[in-house]
Amino acid sequence: MCSSANVKTMGSVEWSLLIVLSVLWGSSFFFSKVTLAELDPFTLVLGRVSIAAIVLNLMVRATGQRMPDSPKLWGFFLVMGLLNNFIPFSLIFWGQTQIPSALASILNASTPLWTVILAHFFTTDERLTPNRLSGVIFGLVGVVVVIGPDVLMELGLNVLAQLAVVGAGISYAFAGIYGKRFKGISPIVTAAGQLTCTTLMVIPVALFVDRPWLLPMPTLKTWGALLALALLSTATAYVIYFRLLSAAGATNLLLVTFLIPVSALILGTTFLGEQPSPRVLVGMGLIGLGLATMDGRLLRIARARFSRQRTS
Repeated sequence: MCSSANVKTMGSVEWSLLIVLSVLWGSSFFFSKVTLAELDPFTLVLGRVSIAAIVLNLMVRATGQRMPDSPKLWGFFLVMGLLNNFIPFSLIFWGQTQIPSALASILNASTPLWTVILAHFFTTDERLTPNRLSGVIFGLVGVVVVIGPDVLMELGLNVLAQLAVVGAGISYAFAGIYGKRFKGISPIVTAAGQLTCTTLMVIPVALFVDRPWLLPMPTLKTWGALLALALLSTATAYVIYFRLLSAAGATNLLLVTFLIPVSALILGTTFLGEQPSPRVLVGMGLIGLGLATMDGRLLRIARARFSRQRTS
């Protein structure tokens, strides 16, 4: 994340890529929900990251680059893979076995809010500002509204699943802060490195916990959803993400979090028959309001309108 002072303008190409990225990441909740009908969560994590890692390593070679040979850098990749892939993917996939994909995507949209809070304590250049503080308050209220009054009652499996997805957002926030140390390294190399390390981490866990060899062979529908999740929502999404990060900056890239829940909501409603409650929609609106307030967009719009009124 960056401050609003570093905002870059986006042209039609960047806006188009942003919409494509939102569909790719929003559809990941749909593809994983379909795949989880036949695969266990850790097995799905393994399939997603291993296929994407193979593709990205091939892309590194195809672009004439090389993976680093520094043990220290591979240690960084290992930590990044843990925070950015292994922990959040596992929590989200398990959560999706209990809650709708649209709800999971909405809870995941709280990630920038946790990033703002954690960055205030763990960095020196991402301090809380009034805009960010207001955005955090709006967003956290939105998360509470989405989770609902069940939180105040007996802690049940459904609530635990929702908290697991929120926990994934917190892990993503730590990953965003930790990822600053990869500045100057090719984004494709960083993505390939972290996904390779994630694959090595998840192999023993998936074999020990899920024992996938005991499950029946997945159907073609499941294989198709898994390939789409790995190739589109992971490998391709990484390429677009880093392209946007370079061209438009991190602040503009945060706009994708508005669109991801909408994409997942439409896909879940259309193909999975999921019906989000009015409370979920209100919570999503509050999270969106928090993000808009957090990076100063609402303040800039209000100032522009006030200036026009004074000059008219």
